[in-house]
Amino acid sequence: MATERVRHVGRAVGRVVIRRISTDAPPHLDRYLLESERVVVAVRRHPARVLEPVLTTVATLVVVLWATTNVSPDVRLLPDVLWVAWLVVLGRALWRLAEWQQDWFVATDTRLMLTYGILTRKVAMMPLMKVTDMSYNRSPLGRLLGYGEFVLESAGHDQAMRVVSWLPNPDELYRRICTEIFGSDPGRRLVPPEVAMHLGADAGDPVRDDVPDRNATVAIYDD
Repeated sequence: MATERVRHVGRAVGRVVIRRISTDAPPHLDRYLLESERVVVAVRRHPARVLEPVLTTVATLVVVLWATTNVSPDVRLLPDVLWVAWLVVLGRALWRLAEWQQDWFVATDTRLMLTYGILTRKVAMMPLMKVTDMSYNRSPLGRLLGYGEFVLESAGHDQAMRVVSWLPNPDELYRRICTEIFGSDPGRRLVPPEVAMHLGADAGDPVRDDVPDRNATVAIYDD
């Protein structure tokens, strides 16, 4: 279903316009995308996000099995209590797995989005033209398992999303998104709408660092 939507948009603009790190983006993401948007990245969070609840469930099972086989026959209720406790831990792990299945990070040519939630679907969004800086952090465990964390800085004070954690292939994601934000030309920048009037340009137009008016370029980053 998602592939059919992409092909339809490609025909509308005369070419297929999609590059994805992940090709198994679910169809439910289509409802949040505009027909004119080009998907650059659509990835689920790294499986390491659910590593703790899975390991906790396995470790708790081992403890319960050991306790129930070594408990004194005089304590008859203890095994039942332990198994009920393990079922609670199992339910927590299943819930976290279900949340992970619905948790997606999407980058298009106009905005960044986070979709998450099971009972209540939520979408956090930041326009690309608002992003003034983006960096990412990788802990030792993140380098070992292959995930990282993005930190976004924007021109506004209220940010729907600032830290995006548990992202797979962070090096490749970072390069693709930075290329979309700043362009393949290192001097290319997008004009935020709040400073477009001072630059005499339209919001979203590219601005180069080698333009004569250096103060106008600086204003983009100082806002």
